[in-house]
Amino acid sequence: MSLLTRHSGAIFSVFILGVACSGSVDHGSEAASAGSAGSSVNVASGGDGSASAAGADAGALGADGGAGGAPDVNLGGDSGAAGAVDAACPSRFATSVVSFTAGPGPTTGQDELPGIVLGPPKGGGTESGSLDVCTLGNGGVITLGFAPSVIVDRPGPDFIVFENPFDINGDPTMPFAELGTVAVSDDGVTFHEFPCTATMYPYGMCAGWHPVLANADTNDIDPTDPAVAGGDAFDLADIGVSEARFVRITDRVDQTGVAGTFDLDAISIVHASCP
Repeated sequence: MSLLTRHSGAIFSVFILGVACSGSVDHGSEAASAGSAGSSVNVASGGDGSASAAGADAGALGADGGAGGAPDVNLGGDSGAAGAVDAACPSRFATSVVSFTAGPGPTTGQDELPGIVLGPPKGGGTESGSLDVCTLGNGGVITLGFAPSVIVDRPGPDFIVFENPFDINGDPTMPFAELGTVAVSDDGVTFHEFPCTATMYPYGMCAGWHPVLANADTNDIDPTDPAVAGGDAFDLADIGVSEARFVRITDRVDQTGVAGTFDLDAISIVHASCP
């Protein structure tokens, strides 16, 4: 639920947690319109390790928009058979913002990146949307990393994306939906999309239409349990992917007006593997 109407129309640089970042990332055709009208920033937070999927130096979780939109990120994790599952993982939430390209429109929360989208969700429930969000802007694109944890395919949903929709007049068939397309990648280069094609309820494999119930500040609802957490749950098996280290969300450029921009709260891992 976007609250501000300022337009961000410039490329900008930031210095976050000791990592100086600037410039834009090529996210392909999905972000072409956002990249030309919006602003772009690469930011990172937390984590370390030795394995890199995109050529980063060891010990860095920063990002640099490389050729074809490939982020240079130190992944640190290992999702092989030796990896412990679920409870042993140090984090079940996003640990870094690998890249962000803002689209035109509201800029709510953008100056609070990366922290505002890391960690658990702070949902507003079924009747109101959370204000602890980052607005992507129309056609905006954000990519998050989870190192050292890895999202793995197990029976049922494997991760949950939390936006800030609510049910109009308490009717779950009338959500105030702000839709985004979700894609995942294991290497930060090749992304696989969940098809987000619906334009009316129910919105299928889009993110941004189920109210968020879990709130780390106000309740004990498990944000990694898709049965109670709210948000939009995704199963890697639906797109033939076995594991993912990155999740990318692209605001639906065809959605405009009051409900036209995706507001990201958080992403949680339901099924995780880590060192």
